[in-house]
Amino acid sequence: MVIAPGPKDVESVLYASTAPQGRSRLVRIAGPALPYDRTYHLLGRFDKIRARVRVERPDVLEAHSPYLGAAAVVAAGRSASAVRTAFWHADHVGTYLEPWMGRLSRPLFLGVKALLAPFDATFVAGAAQARKLRAIGIKNVEHVPFGVDVQTFHPGARREDVRRTLLGEGHGDAALLVGVGRFAFEKRWDVVLDAFARVSARREAVLVLFGDGPERERLERRAPPGVRFAGFETDRAELAAALASADLLVHGCPRETFGLVVGEAVACGLPVVVPDAGGAAESADRTCGEVYRSLDVEACDEAILRVLARDPTELRALALEAATRVPTATEHFTRVLAVYADLLRAC
Repeated sequence: MVIAPGPKDVESVLYASTAPQGRSRLVRIAGPALPYDRTYHLLGRFDKIRARVRVERPDVLEAHSPYLGAAAVVAAGRSASAVRTAFWHADHVGTYLEPWMGRLSRPLFLGVKALLAPFDATFVAGAAQARKLRAIGIKNVEHVPFGVDVQTFHPGARREDVRRTLLGEGHGDAALLVGVGRFAFEKRWDVVLDAFARVSARREAVLVLFGDGPERERLERRAPPGVRFAGFETDRAELAAALASADLLVHGCPRETFGLVVGEAVACGLPVVVPDAGGAAESADRTCGEVYRSLDVEACDEAILRVLARDPTELRALALEAATRVPTATEHFTRVLAVYADLLRAC
């Protein structure tokens, strides 16, 4: 069962099978929308969460939000489940405060330590984030990279009709660059757009951005010629086809805790250009991609041009080989469940 906030209370079945306990459910609990991005809602009503948890009596209770989600798990009570775990999906202090406050932000990490102290294990997808959490004294940190759904994201998803559509009429010989992600200020799409402007001044190229968010209108206004905004793609197979049919994925955020979209691009046999910091750099394969100095437009531009200048046949062969090394979703869950088995045995 997944308990998550939403605009109203609603319950739906996500997946059902004939196997024992083979039914997964999504329970939405109404909460107020956030002011910056109203597609996000606050997780409140701990009383409703506690009541549902006590009816379900789970073996494992996971917190997938570092603040209200963690507080809800703690509020459910120690007896609500045999094991309590936290998943460190976002480093808010490092992303929003550390760049502006520098060393003054360090005491705030003590709050992070206190927040995660009640949990039996904290899962983190990125190696750099795992080192950070261990360095501030958090115990039982489990570094388990996220896995890619390689049944959907794979080189065979490439389709020439998708490539032609993304390039648009009259651009058949252009390099096709793509970007995928939320349009929010911390994602630093400004770096990608400014670097693309420099690239397109020297060679024919098209940049297609998939996603949506509060910064979309501002980004559309500042985008140079040759940039298309494709919106949020809800069909995973269509997104995979777009990635597999492109020449390069470009990413701008140096603060990713993992960078799943980078892994999905590599799994599709797509070279990537990403910042040299954060989870995006960890997900890149250096044999067929490039990393650039974070937030440096000129460095991003040069990295893009270096990849596009490589021999296409050799680059394709290396990208296909890199696709075979991407961690899979099955591997991720196998490792998570192995940790759970150890924790449950120790109860």
